[in-house]
Parts: sequence; structure tokens; C-alpha cells
Amino acid sequence: MTDKAEFQGGANVAMKLPERLYDETLAFYRDTLGLDVEYQDEDGARIAFGPIRLYLDRLPLQSQTDIWLELVTPDTKAARAHLDAKGTTVCNEVEALPEGFDGFWIASPSGTIHLVAGDGPKEED
Repeated sequence: MTDKAEFQGGANVAMKLPERLYDETLAFYRDTLGLDVEYQDEDGARIAFGPIRLYLDRLPLQSQTDIWLELVTPDTKAARAHLDAKGTTVCNEVEALPEGFDGFWIASPSGTIHLVAGDGPKEED
């Protein structure tokens, strides 16, 4: 069987922050580093971070900061089959994805959450 799964790093990184750390973390990126806040609402912000979009997500029940990463693939079905064959943990319960979204959540052995997303067009916030 030929392995057809291809992956590359995506343009999105999410920092899941305890509510108690959100304001000072946002101020660090915005005021200390001078990075542009592209979007902000009561749940979080999107920071221009070079070629990356850094999402700061405020989570009231979060106890520590987590980093979530995006992987993109041209074929999510082949990617899922490949990851299943390698024993990778699929964890779609971590966060709901929009209806019809071409992707799913996985965890690395260290517990880092990754969004595996089809590399087709995506809507911006």
C-alpha cells in the first residue's frame, strides 16, 4: 500500500489561556511586542505573527496554557487512514468544528492538540 498522506504546518496557532492570564498575555503581544491585533472579542483575539495567525483564546476553566497547532493536508481521508494506522489519537471532542469543515483534531504523544485540515479555501474570521 502506498502512503498517500501528506502534511505540512498550517498558518494557525492557538494559545489556549486561563482567563486569569488572558489580559496580560494580550498586552504582551500587543503593547510590549507591538504586534497588530487583527481581531478581538470577549472570547479572544487574533494576532498578526509574521506568516502565522496567533489566536489567543480566553478559557474560564483552563488551568494552564496550551498551544494548539494546525496541520494542512490535500486529502483528509488519506490523512485520517494514515494516522489511524499509526495509532494516533483522534480527539474530536476537544472543540466543535464548524458544520461541513474538512478536518479533525488529533493529539501528539505529548498531548499537543493539532487540527488536521484540508488545504482548500477557508473563511476568515
